[in-house]
Amino acid sequence: MKTLSITELQAQQNTATLVHVLPEDHFECEHLPGAVNACVYEMVFLAKVAELVPDKTSPVIVYGAGGDSLDAVTAAEKLTKVGYTNVTAFTGGIAEWRQNSLPLEGTHAEACLATPQGHYEIDTEISVVRWTGRNLFNHHQGTLKLASGHIEVQNGVLQSARFIIDMNSIACEDLVDTAYNAMLIRHLRDDDFFAVDRFPTAEFVCDRTDPLQSCTPGTPNYTLHGSMTLRGVSKPLSFPAVIAAADADHLTGQVQFELDRTQFGSHYGSGKLFAFLGKHVVNDHVHLHIKLHAKRA
Repeated sequence: MKTLSITELQAQQNTATLVHVLPEDHFECEHLPGAVNACVYEMVFLAKVAELVPDKTSPVIVYGAGGDSLDAVTAAEKLTKVGYTNVTAFTGGIAEWRQNSLPLEGTHAEACLATPQGHYEIDTEISVVRWTGRNLFNHHQGTLKLASGHIEVQNGVLQSARFIIDMNSIACEDLVDTAYNAMLIRHLRDDDFFAVDRFPTAEFVCDRTDPLQSCTPGTPNYTLHGSMTLRGVSKPLSFPAVIAAADADHLTGQVQFELDRTQFGSHYGSGKLFAFLGKHVVNDHVHLHIKLHAKRA
């Protein structure tokens, strides 16, 4: 793979197709003068470049974020593999260009770089809780809906969060037999498990967050500390979370953790509470995967 310096780029950029390989919204905010856009993260990257540069012998220069990001290198490798013969990567990317105080094109809109701030209400229509319950011989999985919730952010840092789960919405996705599915839901709703008639909601309240300094995008960036209330019983609970900004007005979050149902009074089939269960044993832990979408209020 060929690379070039910033001085070489300046000398050649008017004789080659300069391709910004980051997403379209980033391109619209800022890009090198004269660049065109084809995002290397998209499956249609090669098709988009083929539209922009149909002649595979034409000179092409690709650049991305710079630093340790592999975007430009990956783009150059992909193009070379499909037959482009004159591809060069500017690995310094937009970071090095900016460090040298060189001009950029684009909207430079503040919204592109805005820091999340304020109160965000959870969108209950698209947020979802996925649960998995297991025993030694089988497992079942399904969903729950959120009734409400919010997230508080100050200067881009998560401060607190709260969400309420609608226990009446519990559904099973893996049982195709409708009668058996309905029987399981009745069982989960009764006192053996979640006593939904008496306790129609569950709630998590986060009152402290610890940012994780060594995180990268897509890995947990916070540990959330708070209390979980289920069946009217509250217990302390901590778990890792990924919280990210889609833009200044929208946040998304993802958490996964194991919840010991027996701590909240759900005793059915627990091997630590009953003897000789055999095939009737049910794991104490329920796995929860919560996907949150929130909009600035």
